[in-house]
Parts: sequence; C-alpha cells; structure tokens
Amino acid sequence: MPRKLIVEFIGTFFLVLTIGQVVIEPGAGALAPLAIAGALMVMIYAGGHISGAHYNPAVSLAVLIRGKTTVTEMVGYWAAQVAGAIVAAIVVGMFKDTGVVAMAPDIGNALLAEFLFTFALAYVVLNVATTKGTAGNSYYGLAIAFTVLAGAFAVGGISGGAFNPAVAIGLTVMGLSEMSFLWVFLVANFAGGAAAALVFNMLDMGSDKATTATPAEQRELDPAAEPGR
Repeated sequence: MPRKLIVEFIGTFFLVLTIGQVVIEPGAGALAPLAIAGALMVMIYAGGHISGAHYNPAVSLAVLIRGKTTVTEMVGYWAAQVAGAIVAAIVVGMFKDTGVVAMAPDIGNALLAEFLFTFALAYVVLNVATTKGTAGNSYYGLAIAFTVLAGAFAVGGISGGAFNPAVAIGLTVMGLSEMSFLWVFLVANFAGGAAAALVFNMLDMGSDKATTATPAEQRELDPAAEPGR
C-alpha cells in the first residue's frame, strides 16, 4: 500500500505541475492540452503496474464501483492524489506569478461538460485497464491520455477541463478557479466517474470477453474452433 500511495502522489503531482506551468502565462498557449496529456500518459505508463495509475479521485471511485479496489484503498488514494495536487500547486507558485484571473464559467454548462468528459475518462480507464479482454495491451496510457486531450480541446473553454477532483483542487490553490466554484468540479467529476462504472457494470463490460463476436459468430470466423474439428 505505501508504494501505491507514493506512486499516486508522484503521478498526480506531475500532472498538476504540468497543468500549472503550461496554463499560467507564459505558458504553452493552444498546445497546453498536448503537454498535459503527455504528462498524464508517461505517468500512467510509469505507475500503472504498481498502483493502477489513477491520479484522479473520480477514477478511483469508478474502480471501486467496478469492484477492483477497496474503500480503504480508495480513501488512501484520494489522500495521496489531493496531497500531490496541493504540493504541485505550491511549486507552481514558486515558479510563476499565480496572481491570475480566475475563470468564471457558466455553472450549468460547466457541470455538464465536466460530467460528460469525466464519464468518458472513467469509461475508457475501466475498459482498457481493468478487463482481461484488454489485459497486457500497450495502448492503455495513450487511450486514457487522449481522452483527457480530447476533453481539454472540446470543453476546456467551457469548464476549465479538470475532469478530476484533485486537479480541480490544484486549480483552486493556484488561483485559476474560485473556491466558490470547486463544488461544481467535485459534483460533476464524482458523478461522471460513478455513472461510468454503473454503465460498465450494467452492460457487463467486465465479462472479460476477448472478442465482441458471439460464440456463433466466432465459429463462423474460425471454423477450426468448432467442437470436433
């Protein structure tokens, strides 16, 4: 457990550090989402074999509902993730002037945007990283990171593009978001993660089929697999 918590701290730290460095001017401008997705991708590949590389309390909640972690482990992950985000925000404050103007998005649109892409993120994580059908794949880090990249480009201007309660806390500490807006991220992100896990379970996506073909379809595709052949 200590190793897992350290990995979760490190991954979340570098994710939030990158966000602060590329978003606060002088930053990376329109390329900021690429840097953020890149940081997430490499941290997923670095820590996935140890902690599962959640780096996101909403993803940890989804994994709990999926049945692949415990409440005790999830709470520990939450603590490590939030701690990593806060420390990263403090370091950004040492590197840059964080006297920035906080965003003021429309609450209704922001709630919907954060819910939708947190749902997408958790949905992708559960499908590429928690089933036997995709076990051992080499693309899971890219798939997860590109979901965040797509979300940042699609709705970053609407909600800020956190899709992650720990990131939302980091944004708040850095002054990129008002404290009064934090509840929007928390509600939308946790709801999105939980909804993704519920859909995953309801559709039995964890049945661990390595193919989408039914048994009859599979026999047509591979006649040699038929009994007696």
